[in-house]
Amino acid sequence: MWENLGALVPSIGVLALFLVVVRAIVLADRRERAKRLAEEAQRRERMGPPSS
Repeated sequence: MWENLGALVPSIGVLALFLVVVRAIVLADRRERAKRLAEEAQRRERMGPPSS
């Protein structure tokens, strides 16, 4: 039984590392999108209402 569990440890470690990396990518993307939206809102605010 212990041999079988020992054989799974490397796979579980790689899975954990993969999940950490993917989570970091997703969070970085979320922060970048929020930053861009805030910058766009500031840009629109500075330009004022569109003149027709």
